[in-house]
Amino acid sequence: MACGYLAARHGLLALGAIPGLNSFVLFFALPCMLYRFGASAPVAQLFDPGVALTYLLCGLLMVALCLFLTRRGRLGWNDAAFGALVAAFPNTGFMGVPLLVALLGQAAATPVIVSLLVDMVLTTSLCIALSRLGPHAVMGNAASAEASAGRAALKALRSVAANPLPWAILLGALVSCLQLAVPRPVAATVGLLADAASPVALFTIGAVLARSRMLARTDQTHAVPWQATVPVALLKLLVHPLLVFGLGSLVMQLGLPLDAFALKVLVLLAALPSASNVVLLAERYGADSGRIARIILLSTVAAFFTFAGAAALMSGR
Repeated sequence: MACGYLAARHGLLALGAIPGLNSFVLFFALPCMLYRFGASAPVAQLFDPGVALTYLLCGLLMVALCLFLTRRGRLGWNDAAFGALVAAFPNTGFMGVPLLVALLGQAAATPVIVSLLVDMVLTTSLCIALSRLGPHAVMGNAASAEASAGRAALKALRSVAANPLPWAILLGALVSCLQLAVPRPVAATVGLLADAASPVALFTIGAVLARSRMLARTDQTHAVPWQATVPVALLKLLVHPLLVFGLGSLVMQLGLPLDAFALKVLVLLAALPSASNVVLLAERYGADSGRIARIILLSTVAAFFTFAGAAALMSGR
């Protein structure tokens, strides 16, 4: 991230190249990483209804809460929707898988896989659809209002269908389910692109941060006040894990299929910082990617302390 920031700040990377880097990660590297993830996971691990429903409900509540708070601040639907996604989507792929497996053992992989599938397929798709709602002010008679609503819904569905990330992980799951053998040259190419996803994504985030600061110095309309970033980072690091713990405990008391170990994993997942791929989606769909990048940076730095605290609190459970 620091390399990307310095490269853009000192002119080694032209600001006009940032969308190209973003497209590379979003349409090539990250789909290959998610495909490989889905293809290597046993299919049985992808279907745990108790974990999936608990985590999905918490994600929906987080999206609704963040939208309520930020829309009141007069953010447009596009920026508010991706702000909600960055508040609800933890850095599961880059940090959650290796970190929680190291902390809790291989058994932690099952809830992690389920949560990643929920975030990639459902939560992300919902927020992309919500981002397409504005600016669609519905005015005039009932017929024109219905037509405007229909166009907005169609645009939202097209945007969701064009997102390659859910399709990549579902394709990988299909390959795993059917036990298909991928030719070695194809597998090697997928591996090369997948290995590039994390470093190039972090490099791009750094470049986006530098661009945001440079534009803010010349035009105050690009400035990102702390009120637009700090509350969302706090929602991610504090409210999200507390919500998962509270709702998960209620689910267990009701006798639904969720065990204490799975709940511990979900709480620690929710305590992770925001997922770095959200800034790529924000850039792609024209939201304020500088704001999203700052939220990711803030949550990542603060998580060194908050995640350690959550791990200590959950260690006795």
